[in-house]
Order: sequence, then C-alpha cells, then structure tokens
Amino acid sequence: MNQGIEPTFIDHSQLFLTVQQLVDANALLTDEKALLEQENRLLKVKYADLLEQVRLFKHQRFGASSEKYTANQQDLFNEAEAEADEPDAAQESDAWLDDQVATVIGSTDSSPSTKAKRGRKALPAELPRIEVIHDLPLDQQHCPEGHALKVIGEEVSEQLDIIPAKIQVLRHIRLKYACPCCAAHVKTACLPEQPIPKSNASAGLLAYIAVSKFQDALPLYRQTQLFQRIGVDLARGTLAAWMMRSGALIQPLLNLMQEHIEHYDLQQIDETTVQVLKEVGKKAETQSYMWVQRGGPPHQPVLLFTYAATRAKTVAEALLANYQGYLQSDGYAGYDAVCINNTLQHVGCFAHARRKFDEALKAQGHSAKAGKASKGLIYIQKLYRIERQIKEQSAEERYQVRQQLSVPILAEIKIWLDRSLPQVPPTSKTGQALTYLNNQWHKLIRYCDDGRLSIDNNACENAIRPFVIGRRNWLFSDTVKGAKASANLYSLIESAKANGLEPYRYLRHVFNELPKAKSLEAIEKLLPWQVNKEEINKGWKQKIDGV
Repeated sequence: MNQGIEPTFIDHSQLFLTVQQLVDANALLTDEKALLEQENRLLKVKYADLLEQVRLFKHQRFGASSEKYTANQQDLFNEAEAEADEPDAAQESDAWLDDQVATVIGSTDSSPSTKAKRGRKALPAELPRIEVIHDLPLDQQHCPEGHALKVIGEEVSEQLDIIPAKIQVLRHIRLKYACPCCAAHVKTACLPEQPIPKSNASAGLLAYIAVSKFQDALPLYRQTQLFQRIGVDLARGTLAAWMMRSGALIQPLLNLMQEHIEHYDLQQIDETTVQVLKEVGKKAETQSYMWVQRGGPPHQPVLLFTYAATRAKTVAEALLANYQGYLQSDGYAGYDAVCINNTLQHVGCFAHARRKFDEALKAQGHSAKAGKASKGLIYIQKLYRIERQIKEQSAEERYQVRQQLSVPILAEIKIWLDRSLPQVPPTSKTGQALTYLNNQWHKLIRYCDDGRLSIDNNACENAIRPFVIGRRNWLFSDTVKGAKASANLYSLIESAKANGLEPYRYLRHVFNELPKAKSLEAIEKLLPWQVNKEEINKGWKQKIDGV
C-alpha cells in the first residue's frame, strides 16, 4: 500500500438517492412528453377545424351557393383503410334507381322529370294585342312585267311592349236628390265602403304598394321616389300608415286561415330574424323573430307569418296550442318540448342534413380527396332522386315507393353512420354533419311513414325567402305594430301565390270587397282558395282595358 494515499469510500445511500431522483425525473419527463403530445394532437385538430372554417368562409364569400354535387367516380372513396370495407354508395347508377321507381309505380317513363321544350315561349294570350300592319311601298307592289301583286297571306311576329305604370284619379261623385215640390227630403248616394275610410288611397294603390314592398322587396322610400317621378308626392310616413291599416284590415282573413291550418294534420314551421327599432324593453339592435307556418290540405295551402320578440319555445307552444298531427321543422331544439307536450309527431328535414355534408365537403377544399362528406351527400342524393320521381304521384303511391326503395337506403345509411361516427373528430365539419344526422335520425326517417309528408322543410323555407330578400333592402321595422302588419300582408301574399293567384290582382280584389263583407260567409269567399279566379282576372282585364 502506497504511503500518503487514503482509500476512497462510496456512500451507497447517496447513490441510491441519485438513482431514485433519476427515475422520478424520467417519470416526470415521460408524463410531460405525454401531455405535450396530447396538446400537439389537440392543436392539430383545432388547426384543421380552423382551416376548414376558413375554406368554408371563402367558399361562402366567393364560391357558388348551389348545393348540387356530382361525385367524381375515379376518386369517390379514396379514403384511408377505414373506408376500404364500406359499400360503395355510388355503385348503383341513377338509371337503375329510376327503373326501380318506375317498376313500383307502374310507369314506363323513368325520366326524373319532363324537360321543358326549348325555344321562345309564346306570349300570354290574355294580353291585349295591337296590330301594326307593314305593307310594301306602292312602287314595289308590281312584278317585273308590270302586273299588280295580290296579297296571298301574312307573316306574324310578336313583340312584348310595356307602358310605364298608369296613374289616374278616381273621382267619386255622389248624386244628391231632393223633392222638387217641397224642396226637402234631400238624399245623397252612399259612398261604397273603402279599405281605409277618409283616405285618398284606392284599393288598387294599396295593393300596388303592398306587392311592391312585400313581394318585390321595394322599400317604401324608393316607392316615394318612383311616385315623385310621375308627379305624385306621397310621403314615406303616409305609405307606412297605409300598410299598417291594410294589415289590420285583413285580420279577419288571417283568423280564418289560422283555423284552417289547425284543422289539417300536417304542418311545417320555421323562423328567421327581424329587427324592430322601437320595442318596449329591448334595445334597437336586438334581434326579434318572424315565425312561419305552412299547412292546410295540398289544394288549399296556407302560409302564416307571426311576429314575436323572441325565439323561445313559448312562442312555438302558443302557435301550436290547438294543433294535432305532424310537425316538420329543422333541428332547432325549441320544437322538441312542444312536440312532446302536445304529442305531435316530429318530422325532420333532410335538406339541413344535406347542407351540413355540403359545408363539410366545401371546407375540405378543392384538393381534398372525397370521403365521408361526399359519401353522405351521395346517399342523401339517392333519397332525393326517388322523391323527384314520385312528386307527381298520389300520397299512397309515394308511400309504397318509399317503403320499397327509400327505407332500405335509410337502413344502409344508418349502418354507415354508426361505423363512421367514431372515426371522425366531432369538432370537424364532417363530424358535425355526422353528429347532426345521428341526433336527428329518428325525425329524419319519419317522412316515410306517410305519403303526404315531404323529405324536407323546403316549402316553408321557400316562403321565407321573399321576406329575407326584402329584409336586405328595408333592413328593419320601425315599430312592433308595423312588424305585425307586415306579417299579415306577407301571409296573404304568400298564401295567394301558393294557391295559384297573382298577388296584385288578389289583393286589389280583397281590398275592394273585404270592407263590404258583413257576414262570415262573405269573408270566407275572399280566402285564397275560395275566390273566383276568373272573376278576378275579368275585373283586372276591365281595369287595363279602361272599362
């Protein structure tokens, strides 16, 4: 042993602590790594969701609004292996499906619809004709040998001409009578009941203003400018007052239409926003709602607009308090409670389900491969193709076709849906579409229970469209009274259109005859499905002919 060198002793307890610290540090690092990996996955999902939203916003801003979709057969389902064992929704051709529908309804024509004839349409026969004769100059009415030419026929072509709005003043002259002998007993002819008493607005003018605003989306201030151009000064406030009085005038008709819609066991409902500036207890920028109901027998449809300050379920409960039957709506949860409480049969809207898959596909961008979003669209398109084939059939025939063709497709969709839900992030657009389809499934398939039902709520939404277009122009209602008058006039105009009536002619007829109606029977004769269309058209023709 070397002198001066002391031996080294290892502290085994310290070594143990060091190893234990390393083990603990490694465990902490492992946990931290797992947390970071989880955070990274969440951030990737969030990034993908935000990227989808950006693509969707760009498409909504700059792209086409159509929801039509045609799948590219070459890359229909180029998805991950999860799609490899799924049945091909596009495998069956459209022609095959058309043949199946034709077989069920017993028709040999499998075309989805009769195509309109090409070429220029003939001008309406009821329009007045003014003949303009074109003759040869006198020096051209001889043949080269000097013989006079003889008329052997004619060639007729028609052009559509228009004369700007004709405005006139109706002078009501009430003749006065008196006894020539005693110079007493003076009698004056009565003035017929007017839509707005002591007003200089005729029924025709009121109908013109109402249709211009509520059908053609022309705000009142623009109408005042049009009147000024033809030399008539009508203040915007005056027009607004007339529309409120007109909305109140037709209230008896709206009451009968409400009863009519409650007596038929099929109804659609929807709502959209509206802004009212002067409403008690609400700020001017707060949104209110216009609710729309569509119902009545197929040959006597009714559209009812109702203003409400809120979208709460209490409004739906009030509107449907006396109704029993089917109620078709979108996925708004406010309708669920009233359907449960009133034992209504709730029917969903496949158009909303299709729209969510369409948004998911658009959110993927042009470079994305077709996957579950496109597959969902193709499935739904097959259901819609069947509906296009049978739209002119009877309710019983539609029921039979749906049971034989639509129900099996729905069963196939449900299997695909159950398998696809766990495979897609729920926050993605495709995940949201699948979730909506799953949550609404028991309502969506209900349309197959009755041939009178529709696959979607589009008929009600289409009635809202004129209101939405008008809202872009007139922006808001000034008062609650004005909003309610607008709801009444929209109701009457849209119901008239649904019953095949021209809105201006019908409103003119109503404004003329309703003030004179003194009994329930007289008012009922003015309902859109009760009026005599020939009488209205005849009265209109007399007006334009100056009779």
